Amino acid sequence: MRVGAIVVAGGRGERFGGLKQFALFDGRSLAAIGVQRARCVAQRVVLVVPEGYDGTGEGADDVVSGGATRSDSVRCGLALIGEVDVVIIHDAARPLATEELFRAVLNAVDDGASAAIPGLAITDTVKKVDSTDRVTVLSTIARDDLVTVQTPQAFRLSDLLEAHQSEIDATDDAFLVELLGRRVVIVPGERTNIKVTESHDMAELRTLSELMT
Repeated sequence: MRVGAIVVAGGRGERFGGLKQFALFDGRSLAAIGVQRARCVAQRVVLVVPEGYDGTGEGADDVVSGGATRSDSVRCGLALIGEVDVVIIHDAARPLATEELFRAVLNAVDDGASAAIPGLAITDTVKKVDSTDRVTVLSTIARDDLVTVQTPQAFRLSDLLEAHQSEIDATDDAFLVELLGRRVVIVPGERTNIKVTESHDMAELRTLSELMT
């Protein structure tokens, strides 16, 4: 089975206050760590970067500028992924994803799913609020059948290419595959696989990394 990976590092990092994907952690950028992690299962890695990127490629086989949205950026990566059977999509902002997690999503697709994504059960009560003020509670949502999802996510390349033909924008590639009616499965996610969004997340990242060693 031929496996490729797309590490998405094309965001602007507005909440972080800069390009978080190139923030240094243990002497390497988060994007470089993401590329290295993806290599545990992928023979080819494409890195999607912001327009104007002038780095050295962070260890990827190919580097391409992303688009206006995350989905646009993934499509830019897909254009260079080459002849593979399965493609892994991973956010550079999740540098603590383990090799076991990469292999879990890959194995689920190898077992017959069109896509496999890591998910975590929700332990907090979930409320729906009025989108106009973000204060007024409209209802309480049953959480028993809800999960939050992470990357890396694995896809049969043919299904993901077909899904992206819609050119719909989504924060999660699995949603586009769901729209095709294909089988998307959940594998257990990792509590340590946090997404770096704001600058203070770097301190939590270091604490979690120390606990994992």
